[in-house]
Amino acid sequence: MNSPTRIKFCGITRTEDARFAAGLGVDAIGLVFTRRSRRFVGITQARTIRRALPLFVSTVALFMDDEPGWIEEVIAEVQPDLLQFHGGEAAGFAASFARPYIKAVPMASVTDVATYASQHPNAAGFLLDSHTGGATGGTGEAFDWTRAPRQLGRPVVLAGGLDAQNVAQAIALVRPYAVDVSSGIETAPGIKSVAKMRAFVDAVRSVAPEPTHPAAR
Repeated sequence: MNSPTRIKFCGITRTEDARFAAGLGVDAIGLVFTRRSRRFVGITQARTIRRALPLFVSTVALFMDDEPGWIEEVIAEVQPDLLQFHGGEAAGFAASFARPYIKAVPMASVTDVATYASQHPNAAGFLLDSHTGGATGGTGEAFDWTRAPRQLGRPVVLAGGLDAQNVAQAIALVRPYAVDVSSGIETAPGIKSVAKMRAFVDAVRSVAPEPTHPAAR
């Protein structure tokens, strides 16, 4: 079937940016709960953003080697639809919170993506990012897209250095289930640009869907 590429805007810190993203038809927004990140959002603001989203726009809570107590607090207070683990979290840890999760793959330090993915049998999908293990994302740097596997048996989300100028090329090459952007739609960390958000969505939609079931990617 023809399946359009899904879109996630990550590092949302302002309600108005979340509302604008939803109005563009973005599928998910990412809220960063790792305190070391420049895009960190606290629980009170996260709840405000969450309540501002319309039905069928998913909320993704991003963590990176955070304490389980903090993760549990965020889940209880914010009620995210999906968790994203961006650090060295083991499969058992990531699966222990009774929420579907996606695991980020640090493409700058992982050479065998299939083997890395096999270590997370319960992950709902994998996010391929350009960071190295132990580093945060949102750097605006891309990795070599030819290294992205086409077959992992679960959805692949492409991230790292995407913007309106290169996302169409990236989609045509990788054919991911979804794309994830943060710095590529910003004027400053956590501050999204209306023009850049709109241009990014337009660029994604300019690519004709590939007639393949997304779960096979």
